[in-house]
Amino acid sequence: AGSPQPQQFIALNAVHEYVTQFGASVALDTSGKLRAELTRARAERETARLNLKVTERDLRREVAAAYYRLVLARRLVEVAKSTLAEAQGFESRARKLNAGGEAARADVVKAQAEAAFLQQALQGAELDAETANHDLASYWTADVGAPLNVVDPFDASLPQPENAMLSDAYMRRPEFQVFDAQRLGLRADVSRARADLLPQASLNWEYGIDAARYSFAYRGQALFATLNVPLFDWFKARSATRQAEARLASFDISREMVRRDLSRDYQTAIARARSNWSQIETAREQVRLSEENYRLAKLRYEGGEGQALDVVSAQSQLAQARGNYFSAISAYLNARADFEVASGQ
Repeated sequence: AGSPQPQQFIALNAVHEYVTQFGASVALDTSGKLRAELTRARAERETARLNLKVTERDLRREVAAAYYRLVLARRLVEVAKSTLAEAQGFESRARKLNAGGEAARADVVKAQAEAAFLQQALQGAELDAETANHDLASYWTADVGAPLNVVDPFDASLPQPENAMLSDAYMRRPEFQVFDAQRLGLRADVSRARADLLPQASLNWEYGIDAARYSFAYRGQALFATLNVPLFDWFKARSATRQAEARLASFDISREMVRRDLSRDYQTAIARARSNWSQIETAREQVRLSEENYRLAKLRYEGGEGQALDVVSAQSQLAQARGNYFSAISAYLNARADFEVASGQ
């Protein structure tokens, strides 16, 4: 009223309009886009679950490696202590023989030098054992300095390596399940991209008031059907589809490359386990022969037929043989753990 412009149009509800409505809509998924998004969400959930499984497995392997390192370090400390005690005993024996005129001063010096060398080796072994204790304890406590009371598996009966090996046992690894879930997600991406090429329908329902007077008597409802047909975006959707297909093809190539790598790791784990198992027996024989050599060297020296250098060399050889024996056991246990990972156990 009062406007100089002539009125062109007025709605049925006149100048004032009161709107109070609620509604609902549902997509009919004629293009398959919603089903593709659901498949993608399920694939991501399965991928996350399997990645958690892989992380837990890797954590168990790291803890096992730290555990074997601690046990080996403590064994090497025992070897260093026993060898040092034998060297100090020989040093004392050489001093007595030198005091009685039965041994040269050079023999005492050689024995002292060997004892000093073994003392330094013992200190290094004790440091390695302490740091190994810290590494293992750090997985579950902040009090890493407290000595851990762990079971020593070196004296137990060791399981032999498996004789019958499946050539494709590595296919049971959870990594391949992760690949399958990821591939399902990529296929869902292809389906979702293709859905943009197809018409998409939806239904909308509204109920409430849309009138010139705000009265519940003027309530009503309406039902709308919508069909979106891609025209101008059709080429864009086709390009997106090709990109999704290219990502899927690239993923298949990457999966095949990883499959070859995991097959190599599986065969390598088998070879390592078998080789380390045979090395244990070899190292055990080395210890036996080194102990006999040390015993004979001491007998020859005390009988006046040998030299102090022979005894010192025999001590070093015995210490090395004992260390090699326990290292071989630790390497075999680690190789078995790697084999369990490589075979998907």
